[in-house]
Amino acid sequence: MRFDALTLFPEFFETARLGVTGRAFRELGHTLHTHSYRPFSGNANGHVDDSPFGGGPGMVLRPEVLRDTLASIPRSGLGRVIHFTPAAPPLTHAKVLELARLDQMILVCTRYEGLDQRAVDLYVDEEFSIGEAVLSGGELPALFLIDAVCRWLPGVLGNEDSAEQDSFATGLLDHPHFTRPETFENHPIPDVLRGGNHGAIALWRLREAMARTQRLRPDLWQLFLKQRLPHLPRPEQWVAWQVEHPEDWDRAKPKGWKGFSPCLSREFR
Repeated sequence: MRFDALTLFPEFFETARLGVTGRAFRELGHTLHTHSYRPFSGNANGHVDDSPFGGGPGMVLRPEVLRDTLASIPRSGLGRVIHFTPAAPPLTHAKVLELARLDQMILVCTRYEGLDQRAVDLYVDEEFSIGEAVLSGGELPALFLIDAVCRWLPGVLGNEDSAEQDSFATGLLDHPHFTRPETFENHPIPDVLRGGNHGAIALWRLREAMARTQRLRPDLWQLFLKQRLPHLPRPEQWVAWQVEHPEDWDRAKPKGWKGFSPCLSREFR
């Protein structure tokens, strides 16, 4: 993967050379290149933006500056030009997986009032936000995307199962995690984690992930029930039943239970 970041502040991207993403660039052949807009300003003082037509506060990146900066970047295989703006849909896990299959991502980072709409229409393939928040510029969202995508590039994570078990990878938020000491401030870890029964631990973690998703992201939970639950084995469907029916939280799966379908009435079938 080749990442190209277009920005007024190339130094922002030095943090991408740390940690997991840094390993991707140091050891695995992935590359990160930064490109300043200023050499393409067309004026001696390096100003790349101008006031908006129609009046109003802020400054807008001029369209020819983006055009000329993009023209200077080598293209490599299947690529996409991405712009970050709070007006765009939020980045999702599914989109991260799609982007991780590309050969190149060109990340357009703007500031102030953003980018001339004509440049968006002519040169940008996709726009994303990172949620309902306004930031000072696109550099932090670009770093956000670089980190999210790098986790899915082969060999970047030391344990190849780590990404598969992350939040959203299964359609659920992640389960709680515990480490030593076994008791902290009179709070012990859950007994199941000390028992050595890996099947029981897996089901406990799944139920905790389901319960956390139902509580914190009911939108994701409803999507999980409709799209993923019908394809799970019966023991895992029973865990979902327990989450939806707290009165059965401590009850073992009944013999002959045929599964839980959220599309049907919530009763034993």
